[in-house]
Amino acid sequence: MSLHTISKWPCAGRATAHAVTLSSPSPVLFLTAKAPQGALVTHVSVADSDKQSNTEPSVSNVLQDVHISAQLMEDFLELAKENTDKDLETCGVLGAFLENGTFYVTTLIIPKQDSTSSSCQALNEEDVFAIQNERSLFPMGWIHTHPSQSCFMSSVDLHTHYSYQMMVPEAFAIVLAPTDSSRSYGIFRLTEPSGMSVLKECQEMGFHPHKEPADGSPIYEHCSHVYTNSNLRFEIFDLR
Repeated sequence: MSLHTISKWPCAGRATAHAVTLSSPSPVLFLTAKAPQGALVTHVSVADSDKQSNTEPSVSNVLQDVHISAQLMEDFLELAKENTDKDLETCGVLGAFLENGTFYVTTLIIPKQDSTSSSCQALNEEDVFAIQNERSLFPMGWIHTHPSQSCFMSSVDLHTHYSYQMMVPEAFAIVLAPTDSSRSYGIFRLTEPSGMSVLKECQEMGFHPHKEPADGSPIYEHCSHVYTNSNLRFEIFDLR
């Protein structure tokens, strides 16, 4: 397996890529991954909603806050550029640790994958699990591109995300749509209990319509518990 990591530090120059071996993260990474005094922590703004998503979060669960670096999303988009130029999706997995009631996303893992213009399938997922386990990370969700589509969650995306949200209620999905002039990215989750119930009962495969929740609520929504943190350090493992 070819394994490279990119470590990003706030106020530093370009990231460097180098071969690494899997090992537990140093205490320094965990200490500085918190929001230190003076860090810019910004609530993720909600763009104009579409007909399948909602700008108001469901209130059935009280979710713990999640911090993520906006630079992580920009770096992922850059690493996905070669695929994007070929109209191929790219996906990655987000790993976080929990401290004092807040999740901090400190790891992005880009697995080997098979991609089309409308789908992306991770391969060799045991490599992803190995990194998460070595670093004692929570599977906080995933990130993927829509190279030529708008910013939304497809039926396949919803099924993919269901498994993450079943494991960690705070898990979220980031969709990056560089060609969508109205909204270039979105951070979404399934509504609870409505959206989760629809996906739990659905046995269909591939792209397909989902029935409306019985209570009339949307299947998925914009996240209200996710914040960008300008001082958050992170690693990127590109396993492709």
